[in-house]
Amino acid sequence: MLKNIRIVLVNTSHPGNIGSAARAMKTMGLTTLYLVAPKLFPHPKAVEMATGAADILEKAIIVSDLKEAISDCGLVVGTSARSRTIPWPMLSPRQCAEKVLPEAAASQVAILFGREQSGLTNDELHCCHFHLQIPCDSSYTSLNVAAAVQVIAYELHMASLLEQTKEEWDYPCATAGEMQGFYEHLERVLIAIDFLNPNVPRQLMTRLKRLFNRARPDAMEMNILRGILAAIDKKTILGKL
Repeated sequence: MLKNIRIVLVNTSHPGNIGSAARAMKTMGLTTLYLVAPKLFPHPKAVEMATGAADILEKAIIVSDLKEAISDCGLVVGTSARSRTIPWPMLSPRQCAEKVLPEAAASQVAILFGREQSGLTNDELHCCHFHLQIPCDSSYTSLNVAAAVQVIAYELHMASLLEQTKEEWDYPCATAGEMQGFYEHLERVLIAIDFLNPNVPRQLMTRLKRLFNRARPDAMEMNILRGILAAIDKKTILGKL
């Protein structure tokens, strides 16, 4: 999925920022860089700052305008450091990653980063489906373009790792019916071992339900839990004989 995500730097002034952005991309598994009318590129400073990511610079696609950079993309997200007169759907970096990853499975996605001094223009932002804002401390909101790329690349990388984990999981999550059966069994056992007083239950079962719902056990884990309860049941019955 990451291979379908392109980082687009618009009208970058300093070649060192292009190199640093390439390095940020490579550390997080992103490989496609578009440069819209860069001021100075190619340039030795870009290679120097890339530090091991020169291959991304070599494959960078240079275009003359933004339209050329995004024309084949199904989703376009533009970074913006300020609010606009007309509100636009706004994403945080994490929300952006969650939105982008599923889209990138089926189509090309572009994430735009604007000029060092002024960012993206209103017309450029109007080409975007969503705007993206990186929360900064109110006392100093100026974020270097390469640092901004690093933040977004990190969130994309983490989201991709989570997707891989989901795909590789060996058992599906327990169903609502299975969870309900477990809670009923758990309550019976807790009463049987005198841990839960049915006359004064307080919020014990509610808190236990919250705990297990948060954990989201899979089907095999649920079988293990039910097996533990069954063993306790057996010991309890034998103890009463």
